[in-house]
Amino acid sequence: FFSLGFQVAPETKAVMKWLRSIPFVLSASLHGGELVVTYPYDYSRHPMEEKMFSPTPDEKMFKMLAKAYADAHPVISDRSELRCGGNFVKRGGIINGAEWYSFTGGMADFNYLHTNCFEVTVEVGCEKFPLEEELFTIWHENRDALLNYMEMVHRGIKGIVSDKFGNPIKNARISVRGIQHDVTTGN
Repeated sequence: FFSLGFQVAPETKAVMKWLRSIPFVLSASLHGGELVVTYPYDYSRHPMEEKMFSPTPDEKMFKMLAKAYADAHPVISDRSELRCGGNFVKRGGIINGAEWYSFTGGMADFNYLHTNCFEVTVEVGCEKFPLEEELFTIWHENRDALLNYMEMVHRGIKGIVSDKFGNPIKNARISVRGIQHDVTTGN
């Protein structure tokens, strides 16, 4: 995944190591420059194609996660197409990352392919570099959406995989019929 010939920054390597050492299951990356929630894949299977829908096997779950954030955000859930991010209104404020624009090396794709962590990218506002006095408003617009998103950690499959003596089984593979993406148990 990250061997496409470009250098990985030391801080990115540190986050990748951290993600592999702790069994995270949910994360979000916060960006600025638009008002939308994107979900994997961010890299199109057809790199010559722009704006090509590139779903993961867990498309339904990712859409549910992205909607949990978008629906709880007062501006993203606003149905006005004239506002910041209004071009995503008909999509419910969410979009598959590669369908918006394809790029390689995204953390959401890495998390999905190499860990058990499902990550969405939240574009928190249309200004890439908001002014200090705008941060308070941005925080309040995103606070309840972040909390709603964090509560999604309780969705899906959860439990303990153990042997006949009740001992947890490390690195047990969990498969769900119809979804070609396995996860493994933690330590």
